[in-house]
Amino acid sequence: MTSREPAGPGTHRSGFACLVGRPNAGKSTLTNALVGQKVAITSGRPQTTRHTIRGIVQRPDAQLVLVDTPGLHRPRTLLGERLNTLVRDTLSEVDAVGFCLPADQKVGPGDRFIAAQLADVMRGRRGTPVVAVVTKADTVDRETLTNHLLAVDALGDWADIVPVSAVDGFQVDTLRDVLVSYLPEGPELYPDGELTDEPEAVMVAELVREAALEGVRDELPHSLAVVVDEIVPRDDREGRDPLVDVRVNLFVERDSQKAIVIGKGGARLRQVGTEARRGIEALLGTKVYLDLRVKVAKDWQRDPKLLNRLGF
Repeated sequence: MTSREPAGPGTHRSGFACLVGRPNAGKSTLTNALVGQKVAITSGRPQTTRHTIRGIVQRPDAQLVLVDTPGLHRPRTLLGERLNTLVRDTLSEVDAVGFCLPADQKVGPGDRFIAAQLADVMRGRRGTPVVAVVTKADTVDRETLTNHLLAVDALGDWADIVPVSAVDGFQVDTLRDVLVSYLPEGPELYPDGELTDEPEAVMVAELVREAALEGVRDELPHSLAVVVDEIVPRDDREGRDPLVDVRVNLFVERDSQKAIVIGKGGARLRQVGTEARRGIEALLGTKVYLDLRVKVAKDWQRDPKLLNRLGF
């Protein structure tokens, strides 16, 4: 197991840590809090994350690269199977794992399913340490939190157990320290100041997808995929502020879902565009013309060819 001995003067640690948990356990929000800036999309709906987003925690004594994965779950579609494979592949490559269990939900079958798989990781060749992270600690009272911590402790042989709140910052610094303590000594893996290694197109797609998932009725399930068609600076802007054309396709599985995304008279899609454009302009550092198109790709979650086309 990775050493937890304090680093000596001048010693630098670097490595990768993976956050796992069942869907909607607060992993993306926690990633953003640990990095100190938004690098992963968040939503009140489960299975928001579709890719591993790497957030980079830069410190004078360490560089912690956080890998935020899709939620582990019992898959019901080919997409679900591929997302689970993505998580397992990530677990085999990191130096430490943070197992997120929300304080406002009792330990359930989904948590036990993940705990059993993490036991194999801890017993594996690398003996990867797993830190149980009790998220959303701000949502419950002290007695409930204490009982939840006891239930989490009984769930497995964890290297550490840390309650946190990404919303109010409770013990976020402590969790950073704990995860860093399990990293090997080594040089910086990414340039100083870099916060993520995700391509711009992936980040743009995630921002659009986040905006599209917020504020819609329950009729829109997670059959929404977003693909960036192009990001092209306009070359006719002499004497004017730079402008970038961003063209994005949103894919759903049925015509009824397309109608929900677009909304009455296009109102919902305009709202999505306004919200997404704000984040994209902050990401790219320039004004953006955002062109959103909604298309139907029938039952894409179960179609291998469509999954490949949409980047899964």
